[in-house]
Amino acid sequence: MARTHTRFVCQNCGHESARWAGQCPSCEEWNTLVEEIVAGRSGTSGRPGPAPRTVLLGDVAPSGERRLRTGVDEFDRVMGGGIVAGSVTLVAGDPGIGKSTLMTAVAAMLADRRVLYVCGEESPEQVRLRADRLEVDGSAMHLLPETDAEAAIRAAEEVKPAVLVVDSIQTLYRSDIQSAPGSVTQVREC
Repeated sequence: MARTHTRFVCQNCGHESARWAGQCPSCEEWNTLVEEIVAGRSGTSGRPGPAPRTVLLGDVAPSGERRLRTGVDEFDRVMGGGIVAGSVTLVAGDPGIGKSTLMTAVAAMLADRRVLYVCGEESPEQVRLRADRLEVDGSAMHLLPETDAEAAIRAAEEVKPAVLVVDSIQTLYRSDIQSAPGSVTQVREC
């Protein structure tokens, strides 16, 4: 049976505390601790059984990973030669710096691949206007105007994209977490 408990999470640095305080003990910011109710996971941790098997790094054969080149040369350079399959990359920066523009350009350049662009901050029409302004063909890009993380996952399971763009992770939420979208806990869990 799953249990719930309360924790207080600093919205500035992510520090977790068992009780509320006016000042975060980690970053020393005032009034940043927010109460969050966490659903416990069912099952037991620390079950008896065989220990997991370790592998020596020297025994691991190189995978010869192939990177997905986007055609945006500077982006590919920053990504070490392109996007690594199965990787997660957080593109961060100040508001208005061009994150959405960059991701629209990258997604549109991957016209030969299936791309799902979850647009939580903007409407599909706004994404289309940006693609037109950039003069890129985004006609093959799947757009999903959604902020529910579970719905986005279901769409990804259906579309099976080679690349999934979430713009922005701060707009997504999980309904089983009691904190607001954009909170440290919601962003971490989504």
